[in-house]
Amino acid sequence: MPDRVFHTQDITKVYKTGEVEVHALRGVDVELFAGEFTVLLGASGSGKSTLLNILGGLDHATTGQAWFRDDELTRMSERELTRFRRDHVGFVFQFYNLVPSLTARENVALVTEIAKDPMRPEEALERVGLTHRLDHFPAEMSGGEQQRVAIARAIAKRPEVLLCDEPTGALDSKTGVQVLSALDRINSDLGTSTVVITHNAGTRAMAHRVIHFADGTIADVVMNPTRVAPSEIEW
Repeated sequence: MPDRVFHTQDITKVYKTGEVEVHALRGVDVELFAGEFTVLLGASGSGKSTLLNILGGLDHATTGQAWFRDDELTRMSERELTRFRRDHVGFVFQFYNLVPSLTARENVALVTEIAKDPMRPEEALERVGLTHRLDHFPAEMSGGEQQRVAIARAIAKRPEVLLCDEPTGALDSKTGVQVLSALDRINSDLGTSTVVITHNAGTRAMAHRVIHFADGTIADVVMNPTRVAPSEIEW
């Protein structure tokens, strides 16, 4: 049986604004497996980011259950969720969230200083092709380079899972390919379970599995036996 990293049972999420209720997730059951590169596809508001935030311990489900391996996330306290995020999860978002006054090396070191068994910042930056940018500040780098620094920061603590929410959303196609290539190398070289949210349907060609969301539910799950390199994706 495949090594299951995450699974959920009948997860719902309801946001309330005054008298209005927005159902972001409607009874979602999903499984994510070790070493997989999984792409979550769907329109804005379909529930992808909400699910990712619950799996990453950043948000709480309204009802239902979610597990990381044998640990039930939906029963964890805030302190336990903080420890879970620190020890097991790397995050990459659409916007890079780098500290402007720190170099690439120093931005990555923010994570390595608190992790249990971190990479050296230089190694993490080498894995995303930025050895030549170690001592550059964010303002001296392109958007794609800044995003790769953010990826290096996320992987430097050697997380079991890497959760990426629209990591190429602010980038052009050429730069987006460079970022996806970095994520693909991390998945293949380190075996890091990688989940990528995207609106770009072409990205599904590089995934092991594609999960389609619609209106807060999973509409379809498709296995992909013939993955392509990020450079071959049609944007």
